[in-house]
Amino acid sequence: MITVPGSWFYLSRNLDLVTKEEALSTTMSSASSRPVLHYLELGTLGRGEVVRLFLNDAGIDFEDIRYAYDHTWAATSAELQAKGLTVTGKVPVLEFNGTILTQHIPILRYLARELNDYDGQTSLEKWVVDAVSDIYIDWRTQYVANLENASDSFKNKYTPEYYNILSHYYSQRGGPFLLGDRATYADFVIYQSLDDDRKTSTLPETLPGAIVAFKEAFESRPRVKAYLESRRNMNINK
Repeated sequence: MITVPGSWFYLSRNLDLVTKEEALSTTMSSASSRPVLHYLELGTLGRGEVVRLFLNDAGIDFEDIRYAYDHTWAATSAELQAKGLTVTGKVPVLEFNGTILTQHIPILRYLARELNDYDGQTSLEKWVVDAVSDIYIDWRTQYVANLENASDSFKNKYTPEYYNILSHYYSQRGGPFLLGDRATYADFVIYQSLDDDRKTSTLPETLPGAIVAFKEAFESRPRVKAYLESRRNMNINK
C-alpha cells in the first residue's frame, strides 16, 4: 500500500505522485481528456471501488485520484466543492466527457446508458436491475452503520438474509449474472458487497449456491480478473 499524506494523493492508474494543489488545478479539464475518478484512500473498500471495477471491465482508461481520509479531508472536501466538483462535498465523483457525475449508483447507470450496455434490454429487465441495486443500497446503509463494530444482528441475521434475497433474484434467469449470461451494473455493486463483507469479516460462512456461482463468474471476467490481480500486486487488496 502506498501511504498518502494528508496534503497530497496519487494517481494509482499511473502510480504518479502529484500534489493536491496540482491535481485540483487540472481536474476541470476538457471534454476530450480521459475520465477522472475522485475517491477516498480506503484501499479497495467502498463506493468508489464499484466505479473502478466498472470502468476496468468496460475497458475505459481513467485517472484514479485518491484523497487521504483523515483530519485533512474536511479541507479537501471544501476545495472540491469550491472547484465545482461536488455539491455535497462527498465522493466518488467521476469527470466523464466534460460532465461531472456524482453518487456511485447513478454514475453506473449513466455509464451503462452511454455505453448502451450493462443494463436490461426490456422494461422488466431494467426494473430487476434497479430493484437489486436498491436492495444493495439498503445493505450499504447497514454496512456503514456497522463498520466500526459490527453487531451480532448484522452479522448473523441481516447479512445472511441479504444474500438469501439476492439469491432469489440471481436464480430466476439461470445465472451466473443477474440477467443470465449478461453482466449489468447491478452485478458490480453486488460483488462489492461480497468483497466488503469479506474484508470486514461480516460475510456469512455459507452463501447460497447462486451467489457463489455469481462470484466465481464475475471474478473470471477477463478485465475484472486482470484488475483484481493488479490490486494484489499493488498490495491494496485489503
